[in-house]
Amino acid sequence: MSSYPTSLLPSVGGERVLDTRPDVRLDTSLELLLDHPLTEAEPRVLATVVATSGSTYRKAGARMLILANGGYVGLLSGGCLEADLKEHADQVLRHGVPRAVEYDMRGPDDILFGIAAGCEGAMRILLEPAGRGTPADCALQASGSRVRAGLPMALVAVHESTDLPLGTYVAAPPLTPALLTASSQALAASMSREVEFETAGHRTRAFIQYLAPAPHLLVCGGGPDAQPVVAAASALGWRVTVVDHRPAYAVATRFPGAEVKLIRAPLLRSAVELEGCHAAVVMSHHFPSDAAFLRELAQAGHPAFVGLLGPAARRARLVRELGADMEALRPRLRGPVGLDLGAVTPEGIALAIVSQIHAWLAGRAAQSYPQA
Repeated sequence: MSSYPTSLLPSVGGERVLDTRPDVRLDTSLELLLDHPLTEAEPRVLATVVATSGSTYRKAGARMLILANGGYVGLLSGGCLEADLKEHADQVLRHGVPRAVEYDMRGPDDILFGIAAGCEGAMRILLEPAGRGTPADCALQASGSRVRAGLPMALVAVHESTDLPLGTYVAAPPLTPALLTASSQALAASMSREVEFETAGHRTRAFIQYLAPAPHLLVCGGGPDAQPVVAAASALGWRVTVVDHRPAYAVATRFPGAEVKLIRAPLLRSAVELEGCHAAVVMSHHFPSDAAFLRELAQAGHPAFVGLLGPAARRARLVRELGADMEALRPRLRGPVGLDLGAVTPEGIALAIVSQIHAWLAGRAAQSYPQA
């Protein structure tokens, strides 16, 4: 049986880097699956990448749902594996028994699969029934509730075992003491890990996934150009909170999937738990409100990324308005916010803003607009 090392940490130029950014998870396939509307009785199979080696489209912990009607939610490859996975999923649905499958596309043996993906990587995937009330569904629901509350979680995907049924578990019985200990260690270290135990001829292999919360974006201002920002962040599975002092803008139906609060800017700290936000964008287009939002963010000390929409001249006015408070905010402030994509439409500007936040969360260097 092949053994696949798991890629766990971001790297720059091939070097491991010390992660000093917020503890967040950019692979939000869990949230995207949980948010997808499905009927209660619709049969489905959960497919989870439990190990990879070489170049693969997704890494360990990525998930998708394969539906009995031939559809699927999410992707584990660029579309080259899904048809073959569907055949395996049909067997899982027919017999109700989880299974692990492997794909090795690192050389001429790829032709054996009839896929010819050319990805130059190997992948092991756990398939299990995931209809309502199944162990997999219960594990996903429990994890979703916890990470949406801003709390970390450990999920255990047992993909080889003579003692336990294969499948996805929360860190609780019937997991063995060894798996429970390994889960606690993964949670304490904030790091996923592949584990393998062999005792008296009994072998167990599992991928223990450390699930940090998804990014939480605060948007200060609910104008029309905030809508594509919220839509882009929500499409990535991020949590989004929108605040505005204008009743016409602070309307939940304008921001599907986001939490919307009608508040005056000077009350931001009392209305939003800023320590739980990972990034904020100030874009109310109302100068006194933007100044008040920035003052609140400066005095709170959170989040570590604060983006400001608008030209450099307006930013300079806000700097003067904030006075000493700006000194506390300056190391965290990006203004004008957004990558220099040459964006001219609200949708393009939203892409530039969310891309810059994503790059920052991932520890990637990216070219932003020149800072004044």
